[in-house]
Amino acid sequence: MTTLYERIGGEGAVNAAVELFYQKVMADSRINAFFEGLDMAAQEAKQKAFLTFAFGGPNNYTGKDMRSAHAHLGLEEEHYNAVVENLAATLKELGVSDDDIGEVAGIADSVKDDVLNR
Repeated sequence: MTTLYERIGGEGAVNAAVELFYQKVMADSRINAFFEGLDMAAQEAKQKAFLTFAFGGPNNYTGKDMRSAHAHLGLEEEHYNAVVENLAATLKELGVSDDDIGEVAGIADSVKDDVLNR
């Protein structure tokens, strides 16, 4: 069975998705303040490694777990929803199938409580 990582196009697709995703995030007034002052190149690199791993590709992620990485942010349901909406829109724009976008949403939902620190 092919992994989600393979189905969406591997490293090149993940890299393109992360770059487009952060363009959308930085333009979204619901969540862009959380990224002010961050080294976005480093953030993108962490996100690429995380999504590669989460989608079934090589595990080169060395960052914090989801709860530790987000605990200090005070994220609410609307912030989580904005991120998922931007990710789904990014994947749709890049031609990822609805079934695969649904799988991505399931992966996101599996860490939702950790991201929202509950």
